[in-house]
Amino acid sequence: MTKPVIVFVGAVYPGQFGRLCDYLRETGMADSYFLTTPGHMERNRARGAHILGFKPDGNIVGAQSYYYTSKLERSARISRGVLSALTAFQKRRKIDVVVCHSLWGAPHFLYDEIDAAIVSYIEFPSFRAHGWDPAYPPDQSQRMTDRNAEMLNFHQALRSDLVICPSRHAKQMFPKALQSNIEVQMEGFDFAAMPEAEVATEPRPFTIGFASRDLSSAKGFETFMRITDKLVGQGVDARFVAFGGAGVATYGYEEQAVQRLHDGKVKNFRDHLLLKYPRAASAVEFPGKLPYDEFSKRVAEVDLFHYPLQFGVANWGLVEILGRGGCVLAPDRGYAAELIQDDINGQLLPDDDDAWIAATLALKDDPSRRLRYGQAASAMARAQYDLSAVAPRYMGLFRQAMLNRAARAAG
Repeated sequence: MTKPVIVFVGAVYPGQFGRLCDYLRETGMADSYFLTTPGHMERNRARGAHILGFKPDGNIVGAQSYYYTSKLERSARISRGVLSALTAFQKRRKIDVVVCHSLWGAPHFLYDEIDAAIVSYIEFPSFRAHGWDPAYPPDQSQRMTDRNAEMLNFHQALRSDLVICPSRHAKQMFPKALQSNIEVQMEGFDFAAMPEAEVATEPRPFTIGFASRDLSSAKGFETFMRITDKLVGQGVDARFVAFGGAGVATYGYEEQAVQRLHDGKVKNFRDHLLLKYPRAASAVEFPGKLPYDEFSKRVAEVDLFHYPLQFGVANWGLVEILGRGGCVLAPDRGYAAELIQDDINGQLLPDDDDAWIAATLALKDDPSRRLRYGQAASAMARAQYDLSAVAPRYMGLFRQAMLNRAARAAG
């Protein structure tokens, strides 16, 4: 049987689906390629000739010509370049499936222009659907900009041969009329390549951690700081550490709200919270963005993770923590509840600070339960999200997209 030719598209490599693309090729499941921008192609030449380049139709970095349609314009520049590259590719080989990131590999110029099934990965349709902290709301201009991004994603959901979302929570954010063409599948992880945790040789303090790429409201960073503030106020003997970047792009509007609130005198959301929760400010360590090996070492030193996710549809960091055997407290709703089964591979809690404090203190004094949660978390995450498990599922989705396209063509 001929292997399908699958082209993944994204302005950044490895980025979204980069490792999956490599894995499908390495295992012989597909003849897979990754189409990315010239800079990323050049930097990754050593990883294989299957990494190809496309040239966006103009600059995609920074502001575009009109604020309110900035994401649309950037996506159009990307999509125009992708169309040219795929058209040239098809003169050499037939493509079976093109897999596009909804914004960074936008497919909307490809419909009816290329002879291949089109799969669009859409993380979530809009911030309107995703939600934001009412304490840090968007201004009118940000709401208007968001509507244009939502329009682009709805169009892709309608015209693509298949849409992939990373969670059921994300799929439910789309109108019901569009959900029949949306499948749920999170990206895979190469757990075998993760550095092994070092065994502690000396006693260390009980450590409570928070970890996300961005120290943001959506990821629950303010909840972590507020609960930490209360724990410190109660005299709890523990070490507190928050991994992640401050002042980076977030899934919300808190950074802009902080700038308005403090008239630009406070640099970022983290620094705003340091003022708001002074006891936590004196206790929490902030390692900042770390090299991956150093991050792996530091994460292994955490006894209990707080992951009080407020808004979100897929948190790769949470899957990695679980896969590494972390003991996690998370909310009993939304995306986190798709990953964690209460009292099996972690604990799910209501949005109540007292409940989080009580659970933290109970687990602090119960190392055997922490170990049980961590072992189950590692086993379940690896069984569900390792590349060896998800790659066959993706291939099933890509075959489904090919059948959907054939059915459309037949009318």
